[in-house]
Amino acid sequence: MAQWEGKSRGTVLGYRIFIFFMKKLGLRSAYFILYFVAFYFLIFSPKGTKASYNYFRKRLKYSSIKSVFNVYKSYYKFGQTIIDKVAIRSGLRNKFTYDFDGIDNLKQLIANKNGGILISAHVGNFEIAEFFFKEIDFNSQINIVTTDQEHSDIKEYLESVSEKSSIKLILIKEDLSHIFEINSALANNELICFTGDRYFEGTRFLEEHLFGKEAKFPAGPFLLASRLKVPVAFVYVMKETNKHYHLYTRLATAKKRDAQGLLQNYTESIEWILKQYPLQWFNYFDFWEDNK
Repeated sequence: MAQWEGKSRGTVLGYRIFIFFMKKLGLRSAYFILYFVAFYFLIFSPKGTKASYNYFRKRLKYSSIKSVFNVYKSYYKFGQTIIDKVAIRSGLRNKFTYDFDGIDNLKQLIANKNGGILISAHVGNFEIAEFFFKEIDFNSQINIVTTDQEHSDIKEYLESVSEKSSIKLILIKEDLSHIFEINSALANNELICFTGDRYFEGTRFLEEHLFGKEAKFPAGPFLLASRLKVPVAFVYVMKETNKHYHLYTRLATAKKRDAQGLLQNYTESIEWILKQYPLQWFNYFDFWEDNK
């Protein structure tokens, strides 16, 4: 069954090596190491490689050879986004440039004075969005709803070498008390951000077609967003060149209390963005289950 286990691969030593080269020799040296790291994962991460291959071969209909090469390039691109995230958080924000597409949509969310919901995905590099928002006088507090199951040792190390993030985390709790935190944040005209493309086995889900095949999505973000009387937008931060990013914002058009319609809006937006950036689909697990 298509599911994510809640943790990403990697070690503190690996991050230390990249950060050492990045700070001592620059971003290019860290990117250079990625050529070997991406090849390592291509060979020694069979589940991730197979899932990525199926995405290119069966969902995007690439040839077998092109699919293999794109798996490698996707691993490389994913590594770059991790390095960029650390670099930007370590004070190298001025090394990067950016474009905004849909900035008026973000401003509209804040102008409504009742908060808003952003739904993103494991596509591109949304985690650096806060650093770009600062450049447009975007002062609203952003809250990310998360399970917080990533490796704690890696998180602690990254926090020790990076500037403190202004983003607040709202942890999902079994007693549903996180709902009160969400409502409180919205009442303060803050933004709530979900990722809508990973569900956990045993939790409630909705199904919708993505690239021609039905897949499962976590029900929570779409049920909640469709019921709250606040605007909903889809936001992606996509890497274009080594030091250039593009932030996209699109408002959802589904009717209120129509969670399935909102999910359909979402999958359509993911297809739209991935047709432009096919390498930046970073879900390295069997997203479409048997992937036939």
